[in-house]
Amino acid sequence: MIIQCGREIKTEELNLIRETVDTFSNLSLTELAKTICEHLGWYTASGRNKVDACRKLLQRLESQGLIRLPEKEEGRPVKGSKKKQPVADDRTRPQEEVTGTLSDIGPVVVRVAQEKEDVSLVNEYLNRYHYLGYKRPFGCHLRYLIEAQGAVLGCMLFSGAAKALTARDQWIGWGTNERLRNLGFVVNNGRFLILPWVKVRYLASHVLGKIVKGLVKDWEQRWDYQPALLETFVDPKYYNGTCYQAANFRYLGMTTGTGLVRPGKQYKTSPKKIFVYPLVDNFRQVLCSHETVDEDATG
Repeated sequence: MIIQCGREIKTEELNLIRETVDTFSNLSLTELAKTICEHLGWYTASGRNKVDACRKLLQRLESQGLIRLPEKEEGRPVKGSKKKQPVADDRTRPQEEVTGTLSDIGPVVVRVAQEKEDVSLVNEYLNRYHYLGYKRPFGCHLRYLIEAQGAVLGCMLFSGAAKALTARDQWIGWGTNERLRNLGFVVNNGRFLILPWVKVRYLASHVLGKIVKGLVKDWEQRWDYQPALLETFVDPKYYNGTCYQAANFRYLGMTTGTGLVRPGKQYKTSPKKIFVYPLVDNFRQVLCSHETVDEDATG
């Protein structure tokens, strides 16, 4: 028996994988993974095939000499290998200062960016004004625009959770298998930008209050499942995380500054504050369930 991403691969399933690889030797690795996922009923939280996890499993089986994968085609360009960054244009130029109180600027609207123009606008704002810039999200994600009286005040990006966090995982009660199986039910607020010319007191915490009330519904509408926990990281070199605390997020501690350990790879960054917010009352029951599915919902 082999365990991959929280799933037990038993002998009969391993035999099925071998048979599929031999029978469909003309398929690419990704196409093989999709086919095997369908045969095994291996799906993410959103109901999609767990292609990434299955690809890793196939490569692992090949490294152990249990299967032989199709040869890679030489000279074929890798799809999506060229990452295009948003180009700043007149739409996102600096504006006159917006000051005052929440009541001064009128009702604040936080809406999902669905249309192509809105999506590109969020990307451009983040790349131009967020200190981390814009990074294309993979897997399940949502972008939001923050507006008042027709003017854009900021934007947000939500995507897959961090693969492993000691403080978070211990607080949830996760072991490795539970984490891998149910990671898709944790959503990460990877970018939160209030535009630099917007100086309205309590706006950030007000926006977070709106987000936590609507994110579950918005996520389910887009990805066909409900997340259970929201997480975010705050770099203390730049911010204290006051708006998250004001919006009742829970502080769990600091990251270690090192990423998930992988053979031959090193990753290091400055430690960040970890904040979380339960999106459903039974979040621990959801996250520790043995019947749910895992991390490829995030990427």
